[in-house]
Amino acid sequence: MLKSLRRSFVPVLVVIALISCKKELSPEVGTVAALTQLNAAYGSQPLQNMDIYLPAGRTDSTTKVMIMIHGGAWVFDDKASFTEYVDTVKRRLPAYAIFNINYRLAAPPLNIFPTQEQDVKAAMEYIYNKRAEYGISDKFVMVGASAGGHLALLQAYKNSSPVKIKAVVDFFGPTDLVDLYNNPGIVSQNNLASIIGGTPQSNPAIYQQSSPINFAVAGAAVPTLILQGSDDPLVNATTQSAALRDKLQIAGVPFEYKVYPGKGHGDDWTNEDFSDAFSRLQAFLTTYNP
Repeated sequence: MLKSLRRSFVPVLVVIALISCKKELSPEVGTVAALTQLNAAYGSQPLQNMDIYLPAGRTDSTTKVMIMIHGGAWVFDDKASFTEYVDTVKRRLPAYAIFNINYRLAAPPLNIFPTQEQDVKAAMEYIYNKRAEYGISDKFVMVGASAGGHLALLQAYKNSSPVKIKAVVDFFGPTDLVDLYNNPGIVSQNNLASIIGGTPQSNPAIYQQSSPINFAVAGAAVPTLILQGSDDPLVNATTQSAALRDKLQIAGVPFEYKVYPGKGHGDDWTNEDFSDAFSRLQAFLTTYNP
């Protein structure tokens, strides 16, 4: 299904630094040094872990937080698929602390919905509760791709405790699971039902609670950047991303909607497409998480 932001987010780089997350002074500049910690646990399960990238000179009043969430149809892939984009974000948004998270993958009958949503919430709460140790503020944003975009939208729209997300960036994430089930594209209805925990008829509550579009209302939804290929065979541009855009517009929630003509689910996006996408991400977060 997904294999990288370029091929559904497959990893292409190997991260080599493993450093403790305690604050240390940089002898060169006399400020808090940049630090990286890989595979830091936020829970007791093996996949409840994350990679942490803390910028130099950070403070708990000014340093913003970006949480990255990988795709993989909720059943495969991991945070490594976003690793190659960490340096891109660092260059464009150097004041951000970055948390690239894993979550438990669905392996029906184990870890079906809403396990993944619960893990994202747990990771966010863990990060928030360690603000003083990490030297970060309460200005959180989320970025997700495909299944990760879906999970980022859910967290950003549904939860205001312990902190309300300031803005969310969605790379071609599903927004309406009933429509995804009824018009599954290349994913079978049986596979979706096993992951989600039934059909829309047998378990309507989980579909309602797991569809970001149902929470795209004033007072709940946050500023949203949607990045979508027009010919996506997995996430329909019209019934998923454009439908969310329309709900946000009706609700008066700030949004930007960018469609890449003729492009699919990330696998055929060019360097120029991704450069444009990250330029939009940079401008959007600069505006909505100042």
